[in-house]
Amino acid sequence: MSTVMVVDDHERTRTLLRKVLAAEGHVVLVAGDGDDALRQLAEHEVDLVLLDLVMPSSNGLLVLSSLRRRGITTPVIMVSGVDDVAVRVQALDLGAVDFVLKPFHNAELVARVRRHLLTPGRPVYDDRRFLESGGLRLDLDRRLARVRGAEVVLSEREFGLLAHLVRRQGDVCTRTELLHDVWGLDFDPGSNLVEVCVRRLRKKVPEVCVETVRSVGYCFTGT
Repeated sequence: MSTVMVVDDHERTRTLLRKVLAAEGHVVLVAGDGDDALRQLAEHEVDLVLLDLVMPSSNGLLVLSSLRRRGITTPVIMVSGVDDVAVRVQALDLGAVDFVLKPFHNAELVARVRRHLLTPGRPVYDDRRFLESGGLRLDLDRRLARVRGAEVVLSEREFGLLAHLVRRQGDVCTRTELLHDVWGLDFDPGSNLVEVCVRRLRKKVPEVCVETVRSVGYCFTGT
Protein backbone atom coordinates (compact mmCIF):
# COMPACT_ATOMS: atom_id res chain seq x y z
CA MET A 1 0.00 0.00 0.00
CA SER A 2 1.44 3.38 -1.07
CA THR A 3 0.85 6.91 0.16
CA VAL A 4 0.00 9.43 -2.55
CA MET A 5 -0.40 13.17 -2.04
CA VAL A 6 -2.78 15.19 -4.19
CA VAL A 7 -1.96 18.90 -4.38
CA ASP A 8 -4.66 20.97 -6.10
CA ASP A 9 -6.47 24.19 -5.24
CA HIS A 10 -9.80 22.89 -6.60
CA GLU A 11 -11.71 20.93 -3.98
CA ARG A 12 -13.65 19.02 -6.64
CA THR A 13 -10.43 17.71 -8.17
CA ARG A 14 -9.00 16.78 -4.77
CA THR A 15 -12.18 14.88 -3.87
CA LEU A 16 -12.25 13.05 -7.20
CA LEU A 17 -8.62 11.97 -7.03
CA ARG A 18 -8.90 10.93 -3.41
CA LYS A 19 -11.78 8.59 -4.27
CA VAL A 20 -10.10 7.20 -7.40
CA LEU A 21 -6.77 6.56 -5.69
CA ALA A 22 -8.33 5.20 -2.48
CA ALA A 23 -10.26 2.70 -4.63
CA GLU A 24 -6.86 1.47 -5.86
CA GLY A 25 -5.79 0.82 -2.28
CA HIS A 26 -3.63 3.92 -1.75
CA VAL A 27 -3.52 6.10 1.33
CA VAL A 28 -4.29 9.61 0.05
CA LEU A 29 -3.16 12.91 1.55
CA VAL A 30 -4.52 16.16 0.13
CA ALA A 31 -3.26 19.73 0.10
CA GLY A 32 -5.03 22.80 -1.21
CA ASP A 33 -1.91 24.80 -2.06
CA GLY A 34 1.83 24.55 -2.38
CA ASP A 35 2.66 25.83 1.09
CA ASP A 36 0.38 23.24 2.72
CA ALA A 37 1.95 20.54 0.56
CA LEU A 38 5.48 21.46 1.63
CA ARG A 39 4.45 21.43 5.30
CA GLN A 40 2.89 17.98 4.99
CA LEU A 41 5.78 16.55 3.00
CA ALA A 42 8.13 17.62 5.79
CA GLU A 43 6.04 15.62 8.27
CA HIS A 44 4.90 12.54 6.32
CA GLU A 45 6.51 9.82 4.22
CA VAL A 46 4.93 10.05 0.76
CA ASP A 47 5.58 7.69 -2.15
CA LEU A 48 4.31 9.92 -4.97
CA VAL A 49 2.89 13.42 -5.45
CA LEU A 50 0.25 14.54 -7.95
CA LEU A 51 0.98 18.25 -8.23
CA ASP A 52 -1.19 20.88 -9.88
CA LEU A 53 0.67 23.54 -11.83
CA VAL A 54 -1.47 26.65 -11.37
CA MET A 55 -2.18 27.41 -7.71
CA PRO A 56 -2.26 30.48 -5.48
CA SER A 57 0.80 31.37 -3.36
CA SER A 58 3.33 28.70 -4.43
CA ASN A 59 2.62 27.31 -7.90
CA GLY A 60 3.56 23.78 -8.89
CA LEU A 61 6.93 24.67 -10.38
CA LEU A 62 7.97 26.54 -7.23
CA VAL A 63 6.89 23.60 -5.07
CA LEU A 64 8.78 21.13 -7.25
CA SER A 65 11.90 23.30 -7.21
CA SER A 66 11.70 23.62 -3.42
CA LEU A 67 11.36 19.84 -3.00
CA ARG A 68 14.44 19.13 -5.07
CA ARG A 69 16.49 21.83 -3.28
CA ARG A 70 15.63 20.13 0.01
CA GLY A 71 16.83 16.82 -1.33
CA ILE A 72 13.33 15.29 -1.43
CA THR A 73 13.33 12.87 -4.37
CA THR A 74 9.71 11.69 -4.12
CA PRO A 75 8.36 11.10 -7.67
CA VAL A 76 6.18 14.02 -8.78
CA ILE A 77 3.61 13.85 -11.58
CA MET A 78 2.65 17.33 -12.72
CA VAL A 79 -1.05 17.74 -13.52
CA SER A 80 -2.16 20.80 -15.45
CA GLY A 81 -4.52 22.25 -18.01
CA VAL A 82 -1.65 24.31 -19.43
CA ASP A 83 -0.73 22.68 -22.74
CA ASP A 84 2.55 24.50 -23.31
CA VAL A 85 5.67 22.59 -24.36
CA ALA A 86 7.99 25.10 -22.63
CA VAL A 87 6.18 24.60 -19.32
CA ARG A 88 6.27 20.83 -19.68
CA VAL A 89 10.00 20.92 -20.41
CA GLN A 90 10.59 23.19 -17.42
CA ALA A 91 8.70 20.81 -15.14
CA LEU A 92 10.66 17.82 -16.43
CA ASP A 93 13.97 19.66 -16.05
CA LEU A 94 13.06 20.45 -12.45
CA GLY A 95 12.59 16.75 -11.77
CA ALA A 96 8.97 15.84 -12.54
CA VAL A 97 8.69 12.21 -13.66
CA ASP A 98 5.59 12.79 -15.79
CA PHE A 99 3.19 15.46 -17.02
CA VAL A 100 -0.57 14.81 -17.31
CA LEU A 101 -2.90 17.24 -19.04
CA LYS A 102 -6.34 18.16 -17.67
CA PRO A 103 -8.95 16.98 -18.33
CA PHE A 104 -7.58 13.49 -17.83
CA HIS A 105 -9.11 10.03 -17.95
CA ASN A 106 -9.13 8.43 -14.52
CA ALA A 107 -7.88 5.07 -15.84
CA GLU A 108 -4.90 6.69 -17.57
CA LEU A 109 -3.92 8.70 -14.51
CA VAL A 110 -4.17 5.62 -12.29
CA ALA A 111 -1.98 3.71 -14.75
CA ARG A 112 0.66 6.45 -14.67
CA VAL A 113 0.60 6.49 -10.87
CA ARG A 114 0.96 2.71 -10.82
CA ARG A 115 3.88 2.83 -13.23
CA HIS A 116 5.86 5.38 -11.23
CA LEU A 117 5.16 3.66 -7.93
CA LEU A 118 6.46 0.39 -9.35
CA THR A 119 9.56 1.95 -10.89
CA PRO A 120 10.27 5.23 -9.05
CA GLY A 121 13.15 7.36 -10.27
CA ARG A 122 15.97 5.76 -12.19
CA PRO A 123 16.31 2.07 -12.85
CA VAL A 124 18.80 0.33 -10.59
CA TYR A 125 21.51 -1.42 -12.56
CA ASP A 126 23.88 -2.45 -9.79
CA ASP A 127 25.06 -1.40 -6.35
CA ARG A 128 28.31 0.26 -7.39
CA ARG A 129 28.88 3.71 -5.96
CA PHE A 130 31.42 4.85 -8.56
CA LEU A 131 31.44 4.70 -12.35
CA GLU A 132 34.83 5.23 -13.96
CA SER A 133 36.06 5.49 -17.52
CA GLY A 134 39.51 6.82 -18.28
CA GLY A 135 39.74 10.19 -16.56
CA LEU A 136 36.01 10.31 -15.72
CA ARG A 137 34.75 9.37 -12.25
CA LEU A 138 31.09 9.59 -11.21
CA ASP A 139 30.09 9.34 -7.54
CA LEU A 140 26.51 8.03 -7.72
CA ASP A 141 25.78 8.62 -4.02
CA ARG A 142 26.97 12.22 -3.85
CA ARG A 143 26.03 12.97 -7.48
CA LEU A 144 29.51 14.34 -8.16
CA ALA A 145 31.43 14.23 -11.43
CA ARG A 146 35.20 14.55 -11.80
CA VAL A 147 37.22 14.69 -14.99
CA ARG A 148 40.95 14.07 -14.48
CA GLY A 149 40.56 15.01 -10.82
CA ALA A 150 38.71 18.29 -11.40
CA GLU A 151 35.11 18.52 -10.21
CA VAL A 152 32.52 19.42 -12.85
CA VAL A 153 29.19 20.88 -11.74
CA LEU A 154 26.31 19.07 -13.47
CA SER A 155 22.58 19.40 -13.02
CA GLU A 156 20.71 16.37 -11.73
CA ARG A 157 19.44 15.54 -15.23
CA GLU A 158 22.86 16.02 -16.83
CA PHE A 159 24.42 13.74 -14.24
CA GLY A 160 21.72 11.11 -14.75
CA LEU A 161 22.16 11.17 -18.52
CA LEU A 162 25.94 10.87 -18.30
CA ALA A 163 25.73 8.02 -15.77
CA HIS A 164 23.34 6.13 -18.03
CA LEU A 165 25.60 6.55 -21.06
CA VAL A 166 28.69 5.51 -19.09
CA ARG A 167 26.94 2.36 -17.85
CA ARG A 168 26.18 1.50 -21.47
CA GLN A 169 29.64 2.44 -22.79
CA GLY A 170 30.04 1.39 -26.41
CA ASP A 171 26.30 0.77 -26.86
CA VAL A 172 23.94 3.05 -28.77
CA CYS A 173 21.26 4.43 -26.45
CA THR A 174 18.10 5.41 -28.31
CA ARG A 175 16.23 8.62 -27.61
CA THR A 176 13.22 6.58 -26.45
CA GLU A 177 15.41 4.64 -24.02
CA LEU A 178 16.92 7.83 -22.59
CA LEU A 179 13.52 9.50 -22.16
CA HIS A 180 12.31 6.41 -20.29
CA ASP A 181 15.36 5.58 -18.17
CA VAL A 182 16.68 9.09 -17.41
CA TRP A 183 13.54 11.24 -17.49
CA GLY A 184 11.11 8.49 -16.45
CA LEU A 185 8.85 9.21 -19.42
CA ASP A 186 6.77 6.75 -21.37
CA PHE A 187 5.88 9.40 -23.93
CA ASP A 188 7.72 11.85 -26.16
CA PRO A 189 7.11 15.38 -24.84
CA GLY A 190 7.48 16.70 -28.38
CA SER A 191 10.62 18.72 -27.70
CA ASN A 192 14.39 18.35 -28.07
CA LEU A 193 14.77 17.52 -24.38
CA VAL A 194 17.52 14.92 -24.85
CA GLU A 195 19.39 16.91 -27.49
CA VAL A 196 19.56 20.02 -25.29
CA CYS A 197 20.86 18.01 -22.33
CA VAL A 198 23.54 16.37 -24.50
CA ARG A 199 24.62 19.79 -25.78
CA ARG A 200 25.00 21.05 -22.22
CA LEU A 201 27.03 17.98 -21.29
CA ARG A 202 29.37 18.46 -24.24
CA LYS A 203 29.92 22.08 -23.30
CA LYS A 204 30.62 21.31 -19.62
CA VAL A 205 32.76 18.21 -20.18
CA PRO A 206 34.28 18.43 -23.68
CA GLU A 207 36.76 15.70 -22.71
CA VAL A 208 33.89 13.19 -22.55
CA CYS A 209 33.10 11.68 -25.95
CA VAL A 210 29.36 11.29 -26.56
CA GLU A 211 28.82 10.44 -30.20
CA THR A 212 25.60 11.17 -32.06
CA VAL A 213 24.27 8.20 -34.00
CA ARG A 214 22.07 9.90 -36.56
CA SER A 215 18.35 9.13 -36.36
CA VAL A 216 19.01 6.64 -33.54
CA GLY A 217 20.52 8.14 -30.39
CA TYR A 218 23.82 8.57 -28.56
CA CYS A 219 26.84 6.48 -27.63
CA PHE A 220 29.46 7.10 -24.93
CA THR A 221 32.85 6.02 -26.24
CA GLY A 222 35.07 7.13 -23.37
CA THR A 223 37.30 10.08 -22.52
